[in-house]
Amino acid sequence: QVQLVETGGGLVQAGGSLRLSCVASGGTFSRYTWGWFRQAPGKERELVAAVTSGGSTVYGNSVKGRFTISRDNAKNTVYLQMNSLKPEDTAVYYCSRKSLARIGVYDPTNYDSWGQGTQVTVSS
Repeated sequence: QVQLVETGGGLVQAGGSLRLSCVASGGTFSRYTWGWFRQAPGKERELVAAVTSGGSTVYGNSVKGRFTISRDNAKNTVYLQMNSLKPEDTAVYYCSRKSLARIGVYDPTNYDSWGQGTQVTVSS
């Protein structure tokens, strides 16, 4: 069973940057697609970014050009670099692992493991 631990959240002013990290223990990290989702109060969980085992990336429309997802297979870690942050980026951010048996990176139900979440708050 894989365990995911996210770090790097916090409070930042609009226009600032944060870098989230997610360390995975257990399982074979390199085989999987990894994603970052976020959920704001009263809203559905949405994909922020995903990176496949081959290194291809996908981004949600609202973060394209501002966020960058990356992975380090040697460290079993996936990162989310967030630049030019906006108040609307405020949410709990979750690291997740997509099931090998499911296709489609945007649907959170296709992911079988989740971290505990880390709060990102962007002040205006």
